[in-house]
Amino acid sequence: MAREQGRKLIAQNKKARHDYHIDDTYEAGLVLTGTEVKSLRQGRASLVDGFVDIDRGEAWLHGVHIPEYSQGTWTNHAARRKRKLLLHKVEIAKIEREVSAKGATVIPLSLYFSDGRAKVEIALARGKKSWDKRQSIAERTARRETEIEVGRRLKGMRD
Repeated sequence: MAREQGRKLIAQNKKARHDYHIDDTYEAGLVLTGTEVKSLRQGRASLVDGFVDIDRGEAWLHGVHIPEYSQGTWTNHAARRKRKLLLHKVEIAKIEREVSAKGATVIPLSLYFSDGRAKVEIALARGKKSWDKRQSIAERTARRETEIEVGRRLKGMRD
């Protein structure tokens, strides 16, 4: 059987980009058990309550829900256990420095398979205030309206 190629998206945290200002992103590997990988291959996971914690020089992913594998037996995993992230020491040190200095947080943005290996995209983020959210919605709406208007003009349609 041939090895998997490319990127296969499993789960995405869409609300994260709405609730946070994304400063920097990192790609990290995950330490998983066999039933977790099989459950992810079925495309089942949720990143909604996830966050990353740095503990004694190691990065840990908390709150990510990977449901139990349906054909698993006594070897099944706990759905919301903490999982170790595989990052370089330099990256972990930089993330730890930024979190302690700025008061930022680290959140998962997406979970995917890259060439057959489970990866998670994490982001260094700062929380948005309610007026920031309204401003980003207004900017998105204005950008969409201009795209529609440009499309109408290109097609030769008038008001």
